[in-house]
Amino acid sequence: MLDELHVFAVVVEQSSMNKASAALNLSQPALSRKIAKLEQDLGALLFRRIGKRLELTRIGQLTYEYAIEARQQHLRYLSLVADYKSVGRSTLTIGASLTTLQTTLPDLIQALTLRSPELDIKAITGKTHEIVTLVRERKADLGIVASRIDDPQLKCVPLFDDHLVLVLPRNHFVMDKGLPVISDLNALPMILFSKGTWYRILTDELFEKYRLLPDVRMEIDSFEAILRLLHTCRAATLLPKSYLRPEMLQDNDLLVIPIRELVESKRTTSLIHAQSESLSPEVRLWIDEIATHYKRV
Repeated sequence: MLDELHVFAVVVEQSSMNKASAALNLSQPALSRKIAKLEQDLGALLFRRIGKRLELTRIGQLTYEYAIEARQQHLRYLSLVADYKSVGRSTLTIGASLTTLQTTLPDLIQALTLRSPELDIKAITGKTHEIVTLVRERKADLGIVASRIDDPQLKCVPLFDDHLVLVLPRNHFVMDKGLPVISDLNALPMILFSKGTWYRILTDELFEKYRLLPDVRMEIDSFEAILRLLHTCRAATLLPKSYLRPEMLQDNDLLVIPIRELVESKRTTSLIHAQSESLSPEVRLWIDEIATHYKRV
């Protein structure tokens, strides 16, 4: 339909089928067929003929306004692509909070490099407030953080929601009495993530809300290390659902146990960046690509 809209806009601007035919280097029959096809697709007439003069119908006027917007959008898109291609090999600096570094960033980097092998990706890690500062100060092109950010200098794009899940070794003693409930976390031997991240704050808030006092055996800042130690320590843990993969659970002989209260511990992972008009064309393209990636997932 884009081609027909362009032809229609030229006819309106030339106020004549003959002039539009010459401007488009199209025969009049071919031009008429394109206008007829557009009218057929829309199910409405676009012109009224008053003598030799063409007058837009109300739908014709709306269609012309839309055609102009579509033309401008198409030109902006071509300009962005041209700018991106002219840059050649590009570098994207991503700031990632400690949790997203382990849960979100690896899959995202794999998806981006698979799509564009010429892209060089640099990662800077830190706590969420540190990533916000890095993006605000343009030391990172964008940030991936496990929360929504309200900052007048930044745009925040929600990517996906996440929540905690209970993970424990297969045949763990707590399973002897059936599926665990939230109160079973009380006095349960656990290995937890180190303090200071949203994930640990969320975990502590959960314990406080339900007046739970687990038996915390270790505090470690690596999800992978936690998983490997669960069998050795006969302990359980709470992890973000987005981090867990079937092969990871299988390799460590672990189970994920659904508990209703944990599903309510929702957290949104977001992409943050500076205001779009101040970004380079290639960074704007990558921001759109990342947002689109998570819509497809």
